[in-house]
This record gives sequence, structure tokens and C-alpha cells, in this order.
Amino acid sequence: MVLRVGEAPLNTDLNSIDAHGSPEPLRILEWAAARFAPRIALATGFGVEGCVLVDLIARHRLPIGMFSLDTGLLFPETYELWRRLEGRYGLTIRAVRPAQTVDEQARAHGERLWERDPDRCCALRKLAPLGAALAGLDAWVSAIRRDQTRERAAARAVESDPRFGLVKLNPLVAWTQADVWAYVRAHDVPVNPLHDRGYPSIGCFPCTSPVRPGEEPRAGRWRGLGKTECGMHARPASPLPAEGQAST
Repeated sequence: MVLRVGEAPLNTDLNSIDAHGSPEPLRILEWAAARFAPRIALATGFGVEGCVLVDLIARHRLPIGMFSLDTGLLFPETYELWRRLEGRYGLTIRAVRPAQTVDEQARAHGERLWERDPDRCCALRKLAPLGAALAGLDAWVSAIRRDQTRERAAARAVESDPRFGLVKLNPLVAWTQADVWAYVRAHDVPVNPLHDRGYPSIGCFPCTSPVRPGEEPRAGRWRGLGKTECGMHARPASPLPAEGQAST
């Protein structure tokens, strides 16, 4: 069948552009806003890439909502950055929380579930709330880049996300870390001070540690547990079929 969102066939011209070299992030966001607003939102965890997307959306007044998964286990610096971004740009980044508080989860599943079963903890505190936040949307925006991990190397600027039945936009997918930081410096984008303390990737505080010289940027996530992804960006996502082309 033809991939549809709601009842309207998707115009996949952006996908054909992506096949020959990803367009600039602003062009991707403008296309997405024109096609999907108001049923589109940015999910940000307040990494440096997410801060860049907040700046782009706010600076250009794009009608794209924003939310963050408040697991109850974020660093104090992350909560402070959240407030700074809202104040800087005069917007609200909606907090999406799990069904259980950390204490309620401990009573139901035992203390420090993130140490014993990190996948279950991520499912409860991130993936289930994400699914609820995406319900009713047609598209969502993420801040992933291809060069962050091997698992993300095949990501496209615009993809179908079969797990949630949505279109997924990755506007920064072709940018390098240097590109991201150049934008931050050029536009004075607020970022987490933990980046200057050896944390290139920042998640929940029990599961995030500084990265050592020579390690991959996400090596400090779930260290020693054989895990570098929470599951939000689990592959496979697939490029959108051209309009009129059957999806698989």
C-alpha cells in the first residue's frame, strides 16, 4: 500500500533530495512544518544537537511543538538548561513523564532497576512515555546524526518510523560534531555545561559517565552494560517510498 499519514498521501520530494545529499536542516524543518503542522513535534533530550534544533525552530518561528522526556533522573544541569532555553526563546518545552515516579517504580520493580535491567528501565521511563507523546502526531523530529554511532550510520533526513506509524525527521543527520559546535558558537546557543566536563552525550545521571580520550561519544552511556541506545532510535526506520510507490 502507499504510505499515508491520516488520509493524505505523502509528498516525498524531500526524500528524493535526501537520496542525492541531505538538504540543510532549516530546509528540512520548513518542509516538515509546512507538511505536518500542527501534528509534528521535536523530541529533545537537551543534548547539544537538540539545542541547535530548538534554536532553529524558535529563530525561524516554525510551528513545530517541543517536548522532552522527564525521566525524573536527569542531571540538575539538564533541568537548568531546560529553563534557560524556555526563557531565552520564550517558549514551552512540554514535560512528558512516566506513569510511575522513581520511588513508585522502585516499589513495583525493585531499587535501581537501571542497574539490573536497563532495557526495562528505559522502556518504562522513556519508550512508553514517548509513545504516549507521539500519539496523535503525524511526524516527529529527532536530533540524531549519522556519525554518532554505527547504529545511526544509515539514518536518513526523512524516514518512515514503522514502530510509531509516523514520519521521522532527522534534520542534522548529515552534520558532523564540528558543524554542530560551529552553529552553537555562531548563534550563542545555550548548551549543557556538562559538555565541558567530558560528557559529550548526556542522559539520566545514574547511566551517564564521562567519556575517556579516544572513546566514542556515547561510550559513557550505560557503561559496562553493553548498551549505547535507549531504544528511541532503534532501527530499522526506512526511507519513505516515492508517491505512488508501494511500501513494504
